[in-house]
Amino acid sequence: MTPRPVSVRNSLLLLGCAVLCSAAAGCQVSVGGQTLPSAYYLRDDLQYFPAGPEFKLSNQVRAIEEYKLRQQGLTDLPAQ
Repeated sequence: MTPRPVSVRNSLLLLGCAVLCSAAAGCQVSVGGQTLPSAYYLRDDLQYFPAGPEFKLSNQVRAIEEYKLRQQGLTDLPAQ
């Protein structure tokens, strides 16, 4: 009785089961904020995020301009 063929057979069987389980499980992907495949993807509520400004630092630029005006001694700042 040789243990080597049994060990190889068990290894191949284990490898086959691992491949089968991974193929049956599938992959998940994120599409439109949803993780698919999901059992609830048809009934899932979608969240809408409106587009923001192109320039993300507009408040910072305004604050720097106000700071420069204060440093120059101009007290009347433009209305916002």
